[in-house]
Amino acid sequence: MEDECCPRFDPAPWDGKVIEWDNKKFIKDKVLTLFYMPVNFGGVMRKLDRKVRDAGAGIVDNLCLSDHTSKWNMDLYLAVNKHIPAANNVLLSGKFLSKVYEGPFKDTKKWCDDFEVYAKEQEYKIKKWFMWYTTCPKCAKKYGKNYVVIIAEIG
Repeated sequence: MEDECCPRFDPAPWDGKVIEWDNKKFIKDKVLTLFYMPVNFGGVMRKLDRKVRDAGAGIVDNLCLSDHTSKWNMDLYLAVNKHIPAANNVLLSGKFLSKVYEGPFKDTKKWCDDFEVYAKEQEYKIKKWFMWYTTCPKCAKKYGKNYVVIIAEIG
């Protein structure tokens, strides 16, 4: 049996949903990117996972939001179930619109364009948006699906 790195993702609870968060707990870190492509994503995730485990905490819904702040940086927000010592703890509150996409990462621009139209059709204004890469490339290949969720704070 193959090792399970990433759990299988169920798109149903996240596709076309409005989610309300009230002080949802995350820990935040930075990933180096080269023209938006992550360079040290795995290492940063291992570091965050270690902090969570050392605190006796858990990761909620395997949720890890990516905020591409530039061609050279991506901020990660990992959902946790309690305050994590020695981590950058962040709380997110508000209404968030989510939509699930599936396919190769080269389709990201298409997904973003579609999401902008979708939000406008729902009469929402996007304040800030995140990408959720639900599985690593190895697990996406193993499962035969590469789901990416766009989650945007809306107004």
